[in-house]
Amino acid sequence: MKIALAQLNYHIGNFESNTFKIIASIERAKKAGADIVLFAELAISGYPPRDFLEFDDFVEQCRISIEKIAQACVGIAAVVGGPIRNKSGVGKPLFNAAWFLAEGKIQKTIHKTLLPTYDIFDEYRYFEPNNQFDIIEYKDQRIALTICEDLWNINDDNPMYQINPMDELVKLKPDLVLNIAASPFHYEQTKIRQEILQQNAKIYKLPLYYVNHVGAQTELLFDGGSMAINARGEIVAEMDYFQEDFALIDHNEVNKLPSVVLKKHSKIQLIHDALVMGVRNYFQKLGFKKAILGLSGGIDSAVTLVIAAEALGAENVHSLLLPSQYSSDHSIKDAEDLAKNLKTGYDIVPIKGLFDKYTESLKPFFKDLPFNIAEENLQARTRGVLLMAFSNKFGYILLNTSNKSEAAVGYGTLYGDMNGGLSVLGDVYKTDVFELARYINREQEIIPWNTITKPPSAELRPDQKDSDSLPDYEILDAILFQYIEKRKGPKEIMAMGYDKATVLRVLKMVNTNEHKRYQTPPILRVSSKAFGMGRRVPIVAKYLS
Repeated sequence: MKIALAQLNYHIGNFESNTFKIIASIERAKKAGADIVLFAELAISGYPPRDFLEFDDFVEQCRISIEKIAQACVGIAAVVGGPIRNKSGVGKPLFNAAWFLAEGKIQKTIHKTLLPTYDIFDEYRYFEPNNQFDIIEYKDQRIALTICEDLWNINDDNPMYQINPMDELVKLKPDLVLNIAASPFHYEQTKIRQEILQQNAKIYKLPLYYVNHVGAQTELLFDGGSMAINARGEIVAEMDYFQEDFALIDHNEVNKLPSVVLKKHSKIQLIHDALVMGVRNYFQKLGFKKAILGLSGGIDSAVTLVIAAEALGAENVHSLLLPSQYSSDHSIKDAEDLAKNLKTGYDIVPIKGLFDKYTESLKPFFKDLPFNIAEENLQARTRGVLLMAFSNKFGYILLNTSNKSEAAVGYGTLYGDMNGGLSVLGDVYKTDVFELARYINREQEIIPWNTITKPPSAELRPDQKDSDSLPDYEILDAILFQYIEKRKGPKEIMAMGYDKATVLRVLKMVNTNEHKRYQTPPILRVSSKAFGMGRRVPIVAKYLS
């Protein structure tokens, strides 16, 4: 038996496109001599469909599309992920299902057992967990058909659920395991995922075939990396990352195949490739082509511009240079040099005159009060107004350039530099932004080296530096990582050797600025704990004294 893995980029709710892609891949698999072809979890709807699943018409469109796909399954079988109604009348209205299609019709459905509810996942909101186990018999093979997390409870030391579906399925004596998945990317996930799947194959002594989503669904990024693993737990086929791919494996030979040399990706390369894909798909799936951003001469906007140009094409990205009386000459030159290096369009729109008009209008009310954050934020908001005006007039989507460090501690201006339709770097700490810049310059100078080496500054007052308001980024990011990604409390972080006053100050800034993060654009997720739907903390709360 030959098994094809079709790693595709789906579009949530676009049944016509998803159905076309799936049928095209079935035809490709048939021509390649495949007996069965696998598609990802909830492939027909795209993942995650979220509250679209509460619409009867949406669920019905899923069923109609799968019936159409089944008609193409003549001389070949297919496994397609999609929701199915729970007709028992008990529990949630739907199951998360794998539809087994063959001989031109739906032959069977297998339901997902383990429904994740942590971090970005909320599957139990919609789906009833499976409690009946069965296998598929096809081409003289007994197939254990599983869905994503159904293989993730392998670690007896720290089980996520009380049941391990594979322990139930092996009682039915399967010959192989198929797993269709929607496993979102973060920069540590590739290694974790491979190890989990290898453990399953090795423990149960069964070949395992795994297909994952690829592509971006708003903030969630799917990296692909589908694979085949022999019964010894060795990866014998590894598919591409961050792009569609197709593979054919001869199941009769899989246990004789040697392990492949796995693709090596550094953390920064993974983040870079994920962000490029995220920007590209966000625009493609929304039907937009052009982006605009404020280019300051600083490192955040520089990295954002490079990623946007790579994702959308230089001709589709425009920058505004918005200098104030506090902007340095070298910042303006750095911004111009970068735009010229990338061959992206840009305009220079000084804001001093507008800022002076605002301050003149406010003078009767501000009187002789000293210059402070109000005037600093007024500059950022002036820039935001101009960027949004260009966005509205010329059909650009404004890209937000704030990084995760700034977003964490509130070092940004609501309705100013926090404006945007998409936050590109909102899940990238400042120290990693510097690493991204160096990665971009690995072969030639694209981002001016002065942008990378000069001290970071918002340039909203004379001689301002980020270090005037924040701890050094190496210390700040280390504390933030422990608090946000690792969920360590203040006492635990202090026990790691960090200064008490600094820890309490940083964590207080994080907690008191939650209201700002509720109003930010969607953030492309590249870490295990991004701001947004994966981190749900109250705005009004007191956690630290």
